[in-house]
Amino acid sequence: MAAVGSAGLPGGRNVAYRILADVIVCIHLGWILFLILGAIPGSRWRWVRWLHLAALTFSIALQSFSWICPLTDLEIWLRTAGGAGGAYRGSFIGHYAERLVYAPLPRYVVFAGTLLVVGVSLWIYYSPKRTRH
Repeated sequence: MAAVGSAGLPGGRNVAYRILADVIVCIHLGWILFLILGAIPGSRWRWVRWLHLAALTFSIALQSFSWICPLTDLEIWLRTAGGAGGAYRGSFIGHYAERLVYAPLPRYVVFAGTLLVVGVSLWIYYSPKRTRH
């Protein structure tokens, strides 16, 4: 018989940590999508524009100084606390979302992609056609 943890489920707390790690990976994926596509809603709503520009600045700082994203640290901590193991870490959804979030690309490719996203976003925000008179 499996041990019942504090959450009332087999594995108890470990299951909760693994679920939270998967949630963090999905949030991380959403964050990346916002970095890439945020200029679309940002061109319509000023508050989204400022949030998007701040997010892009943070992303460039992370890459420029070789910092680790706080979401990555949190996910690693949760996986460790949850006793990660098995065929792949986390759940089915988390496994495939991680492949997108942590694509095995060289740093310079990721940085070049980030600069491209920043350039396109700035063009969307500040191109002469979009500037109001």
